Amino acid sequence: MVTEVMTFAIDGLEPQAVTVEADLRRGLPCFTIVGLADRAVAESRERVRAALVNCGFEFPMRRLTVNLAPAHLRKAGPGLDLAIACAILAASGQIPTDHLARTALFGELSLSGELRACRGALAVAEGAQRAGIEALVVPASCASEARLVEPIRVGALARLSGLGAVLAGASDPSEAAATSPASSERAYVPDLADVRGHRGALEALTVAAAGGHNLLLNGPPGTGKTMLARRLPSILPPLSRAEALEVTRIQSIAGLALGGRLADRRPFRAPHHTVSAAGLVGGGTVPTPGEATLAHRGVLFLDELSEFDRRALEALRQPLEDGEVTIVRGQKIARFPTRFSLIAATNPCLCGRGGRACRCSEPELARHRQRLSGPLLDRIDLVVGVERPSSAALVAEPLTTSKQVAERVSAARELQLARAGCANAQLVARDLLAAVNCGEAAAKALARAYDSGGLSARGRDRALRVARTVADLAREEEIGPHAVAQALGYRHENERLGGR
Repeated sequence: MVTEVMTFAIDGLEPQAVTVEADLRRGLPCFTIVGLADRAVAESRERVRAALVNCGFEFPMRRLTVNLAPAHLRKAGPGLDLAIACAILAASGQIPTDHLARTALFGELSLSGELRACRGALAVAEGAQRAGIEALVVPASCASEARLVEPIRVGALARLSGLGAVLAGASDPSEAAATSPASSERAYVPDLADVRGHRGALEALTVAAAGGHNLLLNGPPGTGKTMLARRLPSILPPLSRAEALEVTRIQSIAGLALGGRLADRRPFRAPHHTVSAAGLVGGGTVPTPGEATLAHRGVLFLDELSEFDRRALEALRQPLEDGEVTIVRGQKIARFPTRFSLIAATNPCLCGRGGRACRCSEPELARHRQRLSGPLLDRIDLVVGVERPSSAALVAEPLTTSKQVAERVSAARELQLARAGCANAQLVARDLLAAVNCGEAAAKALARAYDSGGLSARGRDRALRVARTVADLAREEEIGPHAVAQALGYRHENERLGGR
């Protein structure tokens, strides 16, 4: 007798439907799993066997073959345990098969038969919804995460012994004991009220948050570059529900537990400068997402930018330009979303002093400049110098607070969404001219800057997007000369570092 049970495997960031086929027939007792399973899936034989026995079921002492179809899809992780156990129970007649055709199962089994949470419950729920599945059975500890996807019915299972009741639509009696309430505490987010001085850097931070632009803070050590960058999350616009589901799915697959809650703030990732190219943009023998994907819809902060491996930084070119990265390994192709804002901080030279106080030799300065390539700098919209604040500024009242800036940023972002459906930094070339509404005087100023050779074609378009954001913050329908001048000022700092 062959029994089929539906489950899902996570392929990169996408759920892929998997049919678990269990064939039980006469012969010497053996338990075989086929279908391109990794070691974690192959080891499920022992977990499933022990879980069935410890929950009062009978493990069939016959020839048992479990096939995971389609056979060409690599199955990884312990999330298939529950579906394999269910297929065995159905094939041996220990549970009814009435509801299996309309139900998918996903979860890891312990030896005692308890269900453990698995990465990717939200992605599995989305896959079940797209496949037209009516119900999804998952461990009780991640049921709240799966229930974020509507209108699919989610059954929470705490122990394998309650499988029959949950398949029939009833509640597992042990669910209440296994489900822990999600914490409602919010992590502290640093506030811009902590910043003293740096008026120009605060304005650049506001522009970057409002338009989703890339920002580079350049200045001596100890002047507040990292302090400014780490306060950016406090002024970012809130996530829409679609964006929140996207962020939650990525974090769930990556194992960044949210307690079953929908992500309520944009991600902020700050990898160490020793990160590899694969760790930054994704890769590996089996392609997995990197920090750029974990920062999707949020911020990727690279502190001490010049200390990062150059190959890792150059790997960011495509993600910055396209909003996704394509990883190719043999016959495997994986695409990961990377729509983030890059915020970076760097020192002006090796000694860090810069300017007249710099003690670096010319060869040392040349080597420092060569660490950041022109093509990479050309993809950074705003470059701002951060100088030491005066002693008077250090004891003065704060220039602003995160709440005040966040209101301006949210208002500007709403204008952009209403006009083009996306942030200004994401405007594609074919929609750019129609969306920016550049005045005649501003257009002439931009043309002069481009004709003088100070801008690349990409730099011109990026300056135009920044000018549109400056005008949005000022509530101006048309881009004026002052908005273009401010955007070109940010590009002028870029030229000094080697970009255009």
